[in-house]
Amino acid sequence: MNGSDESKRRQEAIVHGEAYRLAQEDVAFLASDELRGVRLQLELLKPEIALHGHAIRSTVVVLGSSRTCSPEQAQADVVRLAAHAQAHPDEPELARELAAARRRLAGARYYEEARRFAEIVSCRFQCEGRRDFVVVTGGGPGIMEAANRGACEAGARSIGLNITLPHEQRPNSWITPELAFRFHYFAVRKMHFMLRAKALVAFPGGFGTLDELFEVLTLVQTGKMPRLPIVLVGGAFWRRACDLEFLVEQGMLDPHDTELLSVVENAEQAVAAIHAFYGGEPPA
Repeated sequence: MNGSDESKRRQEAIVHGEAYRLAQEDVAFLASDELRGVRLQLELLKPEIALHGHAIRSTVVVLGSSRTCSPEQAQADVVRLAAHAQAHPDEPELARELAAARRRLAGARYYEEARRFAEIVSCRFQCEGRRDFVVVTGGGPGIMEAANRGACEAGARSIGLNITLPHEQRPNSWITPELAFRFHYFAVRKMHFMLRAKALVAFPGGFGTLDELFEVLTLVQTGKMPRLPIVLVGGAFWRRACDLEFLVEQGMLDPHDTELLSVVENAEQAVAAIHAFYGGEPPA
């Protein structure tokens, strides 16, 4: 190999080496521990710039379980399992699955209430080109899907803030495509839930729902964010899952802390609670 060939080989090695790669094109570099702060900033800025570009002025956050089925799906599951259980009466596992399916069917009413709530709010506040009280969810299935669906069926926009999980959570198909975002950091995702929020409505859910709900309650209680209507849908569920009176009895809460939220049973009551909070005229 002559000197010219060796020079070209060395130059090619430099040009194609990791060190020479532009920083914004170096995925391994961007994923390094040292760049965590930059990644946090990017996750903050990307949705913020997009929402500003779409003139989203205010939002209403809808929380709830990803496991809640639509009434149609829940009913189909009951019918299918009932037929199997009747054909195989000696299999106790089928009986347990059927009982669980019937519980899901009973809980499916919350899917319908979330869908109707989003439809009502979207029709009320996204008419004539306005972008107020835009429904925002975690972007996944269940209650999140129902709320995005209600907005979509009303011909309105809605936001989905999805999160990368060990078992990948795909976005539901009802989110407005240009308002569907994916996050790595829960903290930044939670920040985006509340940056424009004028109301929060929580349907029955598990750890994720409780985490997001109690974080907002803490922020309001401590004055870190202005008070906003926090509405829980489903009294029977929330009285057991979130027994604030017990916390008051134990001296863990002041009695007035229970006034930070209200409990209702359906979509219309949730809308009414938000209107009542704002004196009948929610802000633009």
